[in-house]
Amino acid sequence: MKKSIRILISALITLVVAAIGYYVYLPALNIYSQEFWIVLAVVALIFSVAYLLLGAKESGNVKKAFSGFKSLKIVIIAVAVPIVVLIVGNIISSTFLNAEKYANIIEVEEAVFEEDMPETGLVTNIALMDSDSAARIGDRTLGALSEVVSQYQVGNNYYQINYKGTPQKVTNLEYVDFFKWFNNKDSGVPGLVMVDPVNSSAEYIELETPMKYVDSAYFEEDLHRKLRFTYPTKIFGNYSFELDEEGNPYYIVSCMAPRIGLFGAMDVVEVVVFDPCDGSHELYALEDAPSWIDNVFTGTLASQKYDWYGTLKNGFWNSIIGNKDCKVTTDDFGYIVIGDDVWFFTGVTSVSSDESNIGFIISNARTGEYKFYPVIGAEEYSAMSAAEGEVQEKGYVASFPSLINAAGEATYIMVLKDNAGLVKLYALVNVENYSIVATGTTQAEAKQKYIELLENEGIIEKEDLPETPTVPDNTENATITVDNIRMATVDGETVMYINGNDGNLYKQALSEDETLMLLKVGDKINIEYADTDGNDKIKKLVSWTEFVEESAT
Repeated sequence: MKKSIRILISALITLVVAAIGYYVYLPALNIYSQEFWIVLAVVALIFSVAYLLLGAKESGNVKKAFSGFKSLKIVIIAVAVPIVVLIVGNIISSTFLNAEKYANIIEVEEAVFEEDMPETGLVTNIALMDSDSAARIGDRTLGALSEVVSQYQVGNNYYQINYKGTPQKVTNLEYVDFFKWFNNKDSGVPGLVMVDPVNSSAEYIELETPMKYVDSAYFEEDLHRKLRFTYPTKIFGNYSFELDEEGNPYYIVSCMAPRIGLFGAMDVVEVVVFDPCDGSHELYALEDAPSWIDNVFTGTLASQKYDWYGTLKNGFWNSIIGNKDCKVTTDDFGYIVIGDDVWFFTGVTSVSSDESNIGFIISNARTGEYKFYPVIGAEEYSAMSAAEGEVQEKGYVASFPSLINAAGEATYIMVLKDNAGLVKLYALVNVENYSIVATGTTQAEAKQKYIELLENEGIIEKEDLPETPTVPDNTENATITVDNIRMATVDGETVMYINGNDGNLYKQALSEDETLMLLKVGDKINIEYADTDGNDKIKKLVSWTEFVEESAT
């Protein structure tokens, strides 16, 4: 067999094996991807072995074909080159050689806690419920739909989004298995589940146009395969499922690139917005990503980048031995909605301390912006233990907390869950003194108890508290049907806006009446209201009760 023929046949064998591998594993064809060099080493090995085996077949001596110096040299060089690139690439990209560059990956603005987080009443901008509890509620919601649950299942991942001004957790339905996909691929995935983590409710939303490209589909309809064939050179990072303001579903896919060396400090540089219904897509530079997008960065990446900033700014060896002025994030993170964006929240502690925080950071999940608040106090896990200890006889487990301003005090707020993952209590824990703990079945109850504890401890005075809203003198009564419900943050206060079928708009702060969260579109209610200044169609809602039909006599 001629040498050229051996090379051609070996190349064909390698091409077939590589094509199958590419179709299954979907590696990025990018020199900045470590996976690419691993694949290249495997491809070189396959070609070399095929070439040698063809030579052995011709000579009839397999041992000779593999034992010759020249043959062995070919295999070693072919496989060694990409491996050397991997090793050298990791060395030149390491924190050991680039400590200062890693420390300067981000800029952190020091901000004032009281200014950025003014005191509010009922907390509606924080997803107090974790994803495990959201999944349990979502599963129950889908379980009530027999025609859907027999063919689909709720997705494994819930994604935190800001939807129409409120935090929500969403996930799409997925095919149960290959056969369910095969039987339903023409009709697609019909809907999604949205969980309200503030009031512990969920709803199934049926889409006008079903989704064709999802994670559980197969062959060309598989989400990852569709994206890889569309963008073969992109290094994909985080995938998140989101809704735009009109309720249309999209996958938001982060595209990564190294900031240091060949493989170091992988960071988001571009974003793919992918429509799973029709397969359309758009690639944006990070700074041009649409404002309705919430999840470009992950909390894990945000924490890692801050850890580089906090530990390496005085050099690599200081991060290992001296630890002078080294600080890191705590082990987990929460979410908070500020304005139109979702932000990650986590504590910052000294490397030498594991019981207290020296401050907190928040990081914008869309833009990557950072802010640091120098609020000293207990770290999150100590606060969680304090809340659990308050009701230890019940065996409740605390969720990871978030930070709020309650009566001017930096305060952890969290939920306590039972063994079934259901929210049973709300808890508030003082950051500076985590022995001050208050719990309640509602946020309002927990906050009232918390404020009483602060007063008893002499931390705040009654005159320092905001005035309790007074009921207007001239009120009127009416019966309306709720046409629409919206929430907005006005001067740090969450306000509920209700459109009535009488053409009026009624508004009330949630801190005044927490039961407003129970209202749904279509409810018929009795209301007490008062006029407001400036617009005859906007009314101040004073109170409401459920409308009950009178029995005929």
